[in-house]
Amino acid sequence: MPYPQSVDISRQLPAAMTLIMRVSADPVTVECDVRKLIAGINPNLPVSEMRLMETTISESMLPSRSLMWLFASFAGSALLLAAIGTYGLVSYTTSQMMYELGLRVALGATRLGLFSLVLKQSLRLVTFGLALGIAAALALTSALSSFLYGVTATDPLTFIAVGALLIGVALVAGYFPARRAGSADPLITLRGE
Repeated sequence: MPYPQSVDISRQLPAAMTLIMRVSADPVTVECDVRKLIAGINPNLPVSEMRLMETTISESMLPSRSLMWLFASFAGSALLLAAIGTYGLVSYTTSQMMYELGLRVALGATRLGLFSLVLKQSLRLVTFGLALGIAAALALTSALSSFLYGVTATDPLTFIAVGALLIGVALVAGYFPARRAGSADPLITLRGE
């Protein structure tokens, strides 16, 4: 390193030096050769540690990687809770509507119509939540931008992918109550009330 870049404010040379080398040989062999070379120049000069550049870069990115895994685990937990909540709410409202669904079948509604009615209810719930989530995410972009690497805080592809994922979760969560509503026997549901 050039002298003007090496010295600190008090014009003292740094106590430690770093040597960066690009080699094509075995790193262990090069380490032994460098230690011998430095000892040959000045035997009192200590050589503390030698590391590969990949190791140095990996260690420098460890805090960011840990934060990414923390956010990913929170996102996975939120997705699981969204799926469970959507399933629970759609299942509960479907069970409350069984008399109405039985009456619709008695009046001529098709099983496919009932299936799509309950599935639309699930999608309506998630679409409303998705709209609120996108609005909140756009409002928080300035706080999130420092945590992102390689993508902007308002990346449309990310918003589309997350929206598609949540709609897929809503379809899966609403499928089972919708199937139960579509296969309900109108005589049993009308008699149950």
